[in-house]
Amino acid sequence: EVQLVESGGGLVQPGGSLRLSCVASGFTFDDYYIGWLRQAPGKEREGVACISTADRSTFYSSSVEGRFTISSDNAKNTVYLQMNSLGPEDTAVYYCAASSHSYGLGPQLYDYWGQGTQVTVSS
Repeated sequence: EVQLVESGGGLVQPGGSLRLSCVASGFTFDDYYIGWLRQAPGKEREGVACISTADRSTFYSSSVEGRFTISSDNAKNTVYLQMNSLGPEDTAVYYCAASSHSYGLGPQLYDYWGQGTQVTVSS
């Protein structure tokens, strides 16, 4: 059974940082692309970062590039999202997702999804 389990969300003040983790199981980790996507209330789900676990190449949306860093620890089947300089616009449920065939930010590319973790940026 494929599972993606996110953790690390919470409440943080503007300008603060959080690190999200996604632990994957049930599939060959190195064969998949892993993405972080988010959905704010009333908005469509959007991709913010993705990584090729095979060669560690990464890609970011323009809204987070320079502030967020995606990385993977293949020995632990874990992908991280380090989020710095957070602002209220980053408030959303953050999802980890896995794609067997494509590398990109579009939600339609992903086959498997975690349950999400809430990130709230507020003073």
